[in-house]
Amino acid sequence: MNTPISFPLQGPATSSAHEYLSRTTRTSSLPHESDLLKAIRTALRGSDTESISTIQSASFLDEEEPQTVDELTWNAHTVVLSQGGVMRKKWNFEEEGQAIQWACIGWLEQIIPANPATSHFSAHYSSSDDTPPRRPGPDERPTFGPFAQVHQNSVPDLGKVTRVSAVFVFLRSIGRIFLKNGLEYTFALPFIVRKAWPLSPHGVLIQRVLEPSEFREAEVTGDAVLPTIFSVTSPFSEAGTVGLTTGIIGGFRGEGTPSLKDEDENSSKPLKSVAPTEMVVWASHRGPASKDDVLVTVDVEKNQLSVWRYVYIKPKDTPVPLGQIRAEASARKRQSLVGLERRRSSAMFGDIRHQMSPTLRPREQSPTPQFGSFPELPPLSALPGMPPALSTTTTMVSLVTGESSQRSGPIKGRRNSLTRNDLSVTMDRMVLGGRFDGDSGLLPIEHGRMKAAYWMERIYTQELTAGDAQSWRSISVALFDDRYDGVSSRSLMAVCLPHSQCAFLFSLAPNLDNTLNAISLTRIPAISVSSLRATRDNVWDLLIVKPDHELAILTHGTQELPIQLSCSQKSTFIVDDSSMQVDSNPPSSVEHGPIVAVHSGYSSIVVVTFRDGWKERVTIDLVPRDPLVSQCMQILSLILPSDYIFALHTMFLQRWSASGRPTANDADFAHFSDTFYSSFLLPHGAWPVDDRPWSMLGLSPSHDRFTDDPALKGLELPPLPKNPATSLAEERKPHFLMGPALWALHTLAENLRLMIDQYQSLFRLVPLICTVARTVRPEWVDYWKRLCPDAAPPWTSSVIIETGFVDDRLPVWPPDISAILYGRISNPEWQVPWDTQEVAVRFGIAPAYAYGQLDPLSALQHLTNIYKCLADKNVPQIQKRAENAMFLMVNANLRPGFLSRLPIGIAAPLREAARTCQLAPPGDWPLAAYRAIGRNDLAASADEAPDLLYSDGYKPVQEFINPTRPRPTIGEIVNQARAAAASAEVEAVTGVELDLADFTDIRFGQDRRLEEVARMLCSSKIPNIKWVERPELNEHDQTKEHQNLVLRIAERTLALPFGRAMFTFGSVTTVTREAYIIPKVEYSIRVQPMNVTITPEPGKTPLPESLNWGDFHNGVAAGLRISPFSAGVESSWIAFNKPSELTPEHAGFLFGLGLTGHLKEMLTWHTFGYLTPKHDLTSIGVLLGLSAANVGSGNLHVTKLLAVHTPALLPTPTVDLNVSLMTQAAGLAGVGLLYLGTKNRRMAEVCLNQISRKDLVQPDLSNEYREAYTCSAALAFGMIMLGKGSSVPADMALISRLTTLIHGDVGMLSRWDSQPPFDINLTSPSATIALGLMYLRTERQDMADILTIPDTVIALNRIQPSFVLVRIIARSLIMWNAVVPTAEWLISQLPITVREAFDAHGKGKVIDDALELAYYNILAGSCFVVGLKYAGTAREAAYMMIIRYFDLFTRLVYSAGPHFDHKIKRSAYRDGLNLISISLSMVMAGTGEITCFRRLRYAYGMYQQAMYNQQSKYSVHMATHMSIGLLFLGGGRFTLGTSDAAIACMIAAFFPRTHHVSSDNKSYLQVLRHLWVLAVEPRCLIARDVDSTEVVYLPVKITMKEGKETGTTQLISPTLIPDLDKLLSIRVDTPRYWPFYLDTENLPRHRQSLLRSQTLFVKRRTAFLSYTEDPRGSRSLFVRSGASAGDSATLDFPQSTDTKIHPAGDLGEFITSFSNDALFLAFADHFSRETEIEEERLFQAYCHAALLDSILQDKPQTLQTHLTLFLYRTMSSKSRYFHLRLQDLRFAADFYSKIYDRRFSGRTENNPRTPLVRDSTVAGALHALDQQLDSIRKTPQFLRVLGQYARGEAITESEPDVTHNLAWYLLRNGVPVSTILVILKGLARDAHAQCMGLAPPEGTNDSISLDMGIKEVLHGAGTKMTTALGSGWSVRSLDEVIDAWKVGV
Repeated sequence: MNTPISFPLQGPATSSAHEYLSRTTRTSSLPHESDLLKAIRTALRGSDTESISTIQSASFLDEEEPQTVDELTWNAHTVVLSQGGVMRKKWNFEEEGQAIQWACIGWLEQIIPANPATSHFSAHYSSSDDTPPRRPGPDERPTFGPFAQVHQNSVPDLGKVTRVSAVFVFLRSIGRIFLKNGLEYTFALPFIVRKAWPLSPHGVLIQRVLEPSEFREAEVTGDAVLPTIFSVTSPFSEAGTVGLTTGIIGGFRGEGTPSLKDEDENSSKPLKSVAPTEMVVWASHRGPASKDDVLVTVDVEKNQLSVWRYVYIKPKDTPVPLGQIRAEASARKRQSLVGLERRRSSAMFGDIRHQMSPTLRPREQSPTPQFGSFPELPPLSALPGMPPALSTTTTMVSLVTGESSQRSGPIKGRRNSLTRNDLSVTMDRMVLGGRFDGDSGLLPIEHGRMKAAYWMERIYTQELTAGDAQSWRSISVALFDDRYDGVSSRSLMAVCLPHSQCAFLFSLAPNLDNTLNAISLTRIPAISVSSLRATRDNVWDLLIVKPDHELAILTHGTQELPIQLSCSQKSTFIVDDSSMQVDSNPPSSVEHGPIVAVHSGYSSIVVVTFRDGWKERVTIDLVPRDPLVSQCMQILSLILPSDYIFALHTMFLQRWSASGRPTANDADFAHFSDTFYSSFLLPHGAWPVDDRPWSMLGLSPSHDRFTDDPALKGLELPPLPKNPATSLAEERKPHFLMGPALWALHTLAENLRLMIDQYQSLFRLVPLICTVARTVRPEWVDYWKRLCPDAAPPWTSSVIIETGFVDDRLPVWPPDISAILYGRISNPEWQVPWDTQEVAVRFGIAPAYAYGQLDPLSALQHLTNIYKCLADKNVPQIQKRAENAMFLMVNANLRPGFLSRLPIGIAAPLREAARTCQLAPPGDWPLAAYRAIGRNDLAASADEAPDLLYSDGYKPVQEFINPTRPRPTIGEIVNQARAAAASAEVEAVTGVELDLADFTDIRFGQDRRLEEVARMLCSSKIPNIKWVERPELNEHDQTKEHQNLVLRIAERTLALPFGRAMFTFGSVTTVTREAYIIPKVEYSIRVQPMNVTITPEPGKTPLPESLNWGDFHNGVAAGLRISPFSAGVESSWIAFNKPSELTPEHAGFLFGLGLTGHLKEMLTWHTFGYLTPKHDLTSIGVLLGLSAANVGSGNLHVTKLLAVHTPALLPTPTVDLNVSLMTQAAGLAGVGLLYLGTKNRRMAEVCLNQISRKDLVQPDLSNEYREAYTCSAALAFGMIMLGKGSSVPADMALISRLTTLIHGDVGMLSRWDSQPPFDINLTSPSATIALGLMYLRTERQDMADILTIPDTVIALNRIQPSFVLVRIIARSLIMWNAVVPTAEWLISQLPITVREAFDAHGKGKVIDDALELAYYNILAGSCFVVGLKYAGTAREAAYMMIIRYFDLFTRLVYSAGPHFDHKIKRSAYRDGLNLISISLSMVMAGTGEITCFRRLRYAYGMYQQAMYNQQSKYSVHMATHMSIGLLFLGGGRFTLGTSDAAIACMIAAFFPRTHHVSSDNKSYLQVLRHLWVLAVEPRCLIARDVDSTEVVYLPVKITMKEGKETGTTQLISPTLIPDLDKLLSIRVDTPRYWPFYLDTENLPRHRQSLLRSQTLFVKRRTAFLSYTEDPRGSRSLFVRSGASAGDSATLDFPQSTDTKIHPAGDLGEFITSFSNDALFLAFADHFSRETEIEEERLFQAYCHAALLDSILQDKPQTLQTHLTLFLYRTMSSKSRYFHLRLQDLRFAADFYSKIYDRRFSGRTENNPRTPLVRDSTVAGALHALDQQLDSIRKTPQFLRVLGQYARGEAITESEPDVTHNLAWYLLRNGVPVSTILVILKGLARDAHAQCMGLAPPEGTNDSISLDMGIKEVLHGAGTKMTTALGSGWSVRSLDEVIDAWKVGV
């Protein structure tokens, strides 16, 4: 047992990096260097550091990638990173002028930003310190719609925290960090680093050099010595002191959250640190050896060794004020430091003066005044990319002002001295938290939890001898044997003291109070220790060097396994050849001497050090390569005691090693078997030796593999080896652990049975099981003989079995996994007897757990758990049971390949459960679960990444599989390039490109309406104008006419951007890094039919002011093309597009970016570059853009910007800011947007005051925009108070003022001499709208009554007719619920006098103009209100009502009438028509409805009509273009919302005020016309095929709630859906696509998904084509598959037919049109080709039928099942795996015939579905095999063998075929084992003898009835004693057994 295992040495342990450094290292000292110089060098380097000339190395074993090891090697100035001996990276630090103190590899925590282009910190206007928009209360109506709320509430994704491997290099005064991802950091070091160790989970532990002079200084000053142990967790923060705690609770092995016992104390008191005299010897970092976080220190002063547990706890961010502590000595010391700093600069870091200067304010205050231009900056920990451990005391300003650790250049001038004063300054700053007020001498102290990231708890101390303490550097430490030992998960730790030549062993295990405890186990003699992976794959062992220089491995806890090393020159493993050995014998040893130390290398590789310092590498790997050996050892260790497992393991390792550790031809398992036999004293024969090559081939695994090869059937094969003969005469009493061992091995074999790919291993294991079972449970041999007849020994006679040795603790018939699983799903009461722990308890054994809780039965455990779910009696619903089972599979991380490895019978219930879920999946599953059941459409819909509708330049999948057009040839591409080069034309951006072909082709693909809209709204191309030639005009007059025409068309062109902005809104999803092109406006025209291009004359163009505003709107349209969701728009990109001189175009572009929210990304200092030049349009664009981007947020930064442009917001409003009134008006409007719905009283008061601003009462040249200013102020007031009006006194005071502004003051007219306080003509309409917005949807009749409609001619003549329109709008806003799109409601809006007058007018009476104008204004206003209420709904009633009045007003506008009064009326008609056309498009927004478009197209073409009012033609064009743009909003992808905010923005955008020319802003700010953007909602539902990524037509059922009514409507996507607040659910219920139910009412995830992306991913069923390809459904596979009715019969009973089926080529094309699944295409190509060979024709017909069956029902998972069934049907009974497959087929047949219908089909719940595989198909395969068995069971030879078996006699036939057939028969018919049959035979004979002839009821004379009764009893008893699936022991077989009994009688 104690024979050492030998390993060869593998050569010198030098790496390429070490070789490289040894050649390049220069000696640091001169040959004749003086002692003084040497002493100075030593002092500079530190007294306790390694020599500068030595080459150091450190390796890092990665816990996440245990197969890779990184090695770091360095000398004084160079660091080399190696992997596997190969140099990967080299760094040189000679330029630094400092030597490397230490280097190591560790982890660093980094935040990887989700979108690197954008970052969020306080320099943006989207600063996180702003208060978010106020959330409405439960009874309060939200101001914003659901889409806007999602956008506002979305937290910016700063990225995810991840660990990155990093190289840490510590020089003398700086540290460098090099990350694997390429980043580099530099930070200052205030001390000299002695050594560093990587920590877990991230960071490094560093210990500084402790100089002896510090103790003397400490004694003099009375202060404590400063700490020496620090941790570095971030390059942006200083090294933090490691805290000392009394206890760490929880958080073991990185699981759970750790906490401190003394949390309260550390949260209120200064940090306690570890004693400075503790020298760190070693620290763990959660490598593969152990997951415990411990470190070891030695206190040299106390001669004490300590074991510590360390833990990372994120520091608290907020300090607790502790008051101010006056420290006299500290103050004196620090005051002296100030003087010291004045005299000289510090060497460590240049920021001490800034940090420690007494003139600076304390930490808590803002930065120094000289940096006051910076905004208040948050802590660095709030920034993206910054680690959470960063102290809150470090701010951005401290980085900006010179505290940055990034060096700008080499530091050759650094002073390399370090004094106690410098050190104390830095230490205080680290420990106590730095900045303080030097004048007051009061020190703010920050508590410990704020400063420390790592904490240490002392868990063990050991007194050392003085010698051990002094030689603490040579102490070696190792963790090993980390596993569960039956009580708890613990690891062992060895600390070796070379001076004392002993090692202490500890056990590290959690206590009851959840703290880590170190328990001393033993003390062993050793001079060096190291952990390595030696004997077990998942548990590391300990390698020790004993004092006599021999090596041993401590494994299985502390059991010793001796080993020895031999020289690598040896060719054989001869252990007794001492001449080649390296051991402790001096005469015969190699010249290096004995081994003195071992060091861990990598996994199983260790480095041994000899006495003379020579190092060699050796691999000590005793893990068997055969997984079966490891599995056997693992399962036995879960049942057998530790002593026996260790003995078995050791014997195996020694035998295996003695033969050279071979792995070929299953040699390691053969050694294991021999070892097992020897350990349990089992008789076993050796295989007969036959050295002939032909016979030896029969023994090889290759022979086993090729036995079933059909290609070799016709050849002569080597003879099968005979089973080794075993002697029964030597039977002895079995080992008492034989029973448990048999159970363990049998369980493992059952687990192997579950995996088809493990059958080979199963056949190797069965002989071992049978040998064990022969003694303790011979019936188990019979069991395996039936399943694996080739692997099991010959049939034995049941008569000669020695029953005295049978282990009664084992059942007669072994547990059969297939029977147990079958019983479980058939009968939920069935208990699964499968738990190794229970088995160990039953046998009374304490298991060894040598491999921990590693379970080799993973498949078995998973399957039994899943089957439990499938048969859970507590869950009656089939659907729910299936869901639970699938969820369990996903949680167990069982990949899709798991099912394909299972036999088809065992997998069938799982596949059926998956199918059940696939047909009706739950709505709240994780993505992985949807993918597991094949519903990747649901997974895509539930994905967090929104679908942006675009293919990003990639073709859809369908284009590759089935291209619609041929691919261009090289020649064609060259010719295209040549033609493009010759013409020199580059495709210019026109501004109307949508780039949404995949969407628009489906949405509007039937006609060319989108192209027509693009043509009409394009302003960058020369338009074609029809012109009637007038021959009578001379050339001069004709030119004049042409120029007039150019000017007339120019007015239309200037109005085009309004509509184009709407049409192309959000069509650009990703911006490139190139300059963004804004297309120029083209004013030339092409006159047709002359085809002459006319350009405007230089002096005849529109006014420059008009052109500027045209360019501004053009820029807005260009900016709005960029989608609100597009990535890449950030401040640098905006600045990159800034022109050298500010232009109106760029001003509009900025406003467009603001409306879409992108100006949030603009940096604050970029803004000043736009606002400083006082360019009016740019100022307007930036101010309103920033307000719109931060709508409703009340952002303070933006408020300050608005204030400096709006005098009203300043303390002295009369100050002259040199800002135009138009810019001031825009600023006021910006205030309204910024505080939208916030009810901010201060801002509302300001805006209300500005409505009646004093200096705007009288018109003059300085205030020509006074009306626009008044309107802006009123709108701003209305937006701030939006819908928040109430009856509180403050609101009533506002109402009083508003009423005065609307109707005027009674005393105003009486004061003739004084100037009126305001102009009622300005204030009345503005205040009216303000009141309407304030009381929006409040249904306050008293407020509506304030806005009376005059009903007499005199009253109407006193106000402008347009006032009536505004009052109608405002009244309706208040009485919102009363608005209905009916004629009755509209009539009710007309005053009675107006109504009656018009009725009389219809009868021919004359009507007063005032009444007529009021009538038409009320009609237009009412239509606008209906448009507002039903915006974006496409409600038919609203549409019909508005279009009726649209036609009426159109007729009125174009009616003739030359009189002046007709012109006045026509102007009113024209204004009304403008408003009604916009109202119509508001209702139909985004629908592109064709009849509306026809009307608007007609209006667009009426540019030449003379009936135009020349003064308002621009507003007509604007209204027409906006109507067209609204109708096709965003290309049909967007529509309008009806939230409060949306209504306010639509009123602002469509306010009924006309603009005479494009520069007219006097009555209303044109820039507000674009606020419709804030009312837009992406409510276009799009269906996308998840496989082809194409947009498809899809019928959907939408359920919505209107008030209290709920209704369902059928729509076809792409379509606009109702408001999300009204939407309840969306159901996809069409036979062509998989079902889908989006429950937005009850499932928040569905609602969020729809808000995030309006895309439904759908999965087409393979039997159908999409609606685009097959609109009528006439081309589905059910129609086209032809004679597929016989396919099912082909699957049940395959036969070669003459019917013509698809040839493979046609079939491939046929399938391609139905499915993109590569599996179907490949299957058709490989298995459905026509052939002439009969057998292949049969197979081809079967495959064709299986393929059609799979495609018809969209079940590709059944193809494998059908192929397997065909294999089962046609397999040879001589196959090795025949019986295993037969049992599998029995399971499948019984499941589908007896269980499926009852437990899986859903029939009991009235929801039946067909199975994936028909039961007739499975039964047909079984029937085909039964027919073969029927021909065998009647042969005399078989009947003779059956009779011998039934009577318990020895079977004389030795032919393999006969035993195969007997096993087949017994397995198929469920016959009880031979011993049971013998007993049953005796019982039956006795019963017959006892009952025959006795009088009833004791007996009977009817022998036939008696025999029948006995047969029934026999059948019942036998079935109970055998493997019972669904059928039990067949009655026919029972009759045959009874006949066999009779033969023997």
